[in-house]
Amino acid sequence: MTTDTLRTPQLTPAPTVTRRPRRARRTLRNLPVHIGVTLLLIVVVYPLVWLLLGSFKTQNEFLSAPFWSLPQQWSLDNYVEAFVGGGLGGYIVNSVLAVFPSLALIVLLGTAAGFALEVMVWKGRGPVLLLFLAGIMVPVQMILLPLFTIYFNLDLTGTLWPLIITYVAIGMPLTVFMMATYFRAVPREVFEAATIDGANVYRLFWSVGLPLVRNAVFTVALVQFFFLWNDLLISMTFVNSPGLRTIQVGLLNFTGSYGSVDYGPMFAAISVNVLGTLLLYLFLNQKVMKGLTAGSVKG
Repeated sequence: MTTDTLRTPQLTPAPTVTRRPRRARRTLRNLPVHIGVTLLLIVVVYPLVWLLLGSFKTQNEFLSAPFWSLPQQWSLDNYVEAFVGGGLGGYIVNSVLAVFPSLALIVLLGTAAGFALEVMVWKGRGPVLLLFLAGIMVPVQMILLPLFTIYFNLDLTGTLWPLIITYVAIGMPLTVFMMATYFRAVPREVFEAATIDGANVYRLFWSVGLPLVRNAVFTVALVQFFFLWNDLLISMTFVNSPGLRTIQVGLLNFTGSYGSVDYGPMFAAISVNVLGTLLLYLFLNQKVMKGLTAGSVKG
């Protein structure tokens, strides 16, 4: 009598797939991208670090030590000299008094004009929009001399009003164009529903349209702020009083006798200017990113 012996089948283990070569190939494929990003960071960050380190150096270190050397003493004397001896605080106050009123008028009037040109329906809004766009193509250098003559005849050259009026006039065309683009991306059904509910045109703007483009307003305001704050040409043209100089014009005055440059206080003043605007951008970075993509997709 024979008995069949049951044999247990031998299970061959599955071959292990090593992911190390795949990761290595992916790393090699992304290596040029990583190198490019690293070089870009070095190009962007190193001048800021060099500027900040230079704000702590003395005049002798600038003239005798290598430019890559660290400061011998970490002292705030250059910053004190920039504010006290160089008048940096007064320049910042003048820039604030000239830029922020101009920025408020640009954002308010530009947003309202963009709403009127894109949301409201009235005859002739197309040519008016083209008229605003034509202002972008006018070079600033062409209008400086006529404007200076007008301001001089009106006896405004000894005030900050020429800067405010010129800033508003120059900033309006781009602001109107950008805000009209953002309002174009808002669905018309939203405004139609609010109109059916009884909202007038002012309620449509303040309660419906403006909250929907809030991030876009932050983006436009930040772009205009950087342009106005860093302006040098207009400030040098219309401001003839030393007590009304803005920060960009004031930075040109950090010179000693016979044109010698006092590098320490000058680097300190530039560091205050650059780092202040950089911190403002980092604080509003997320709103700017949302505003840049707000008008890209309709609906």
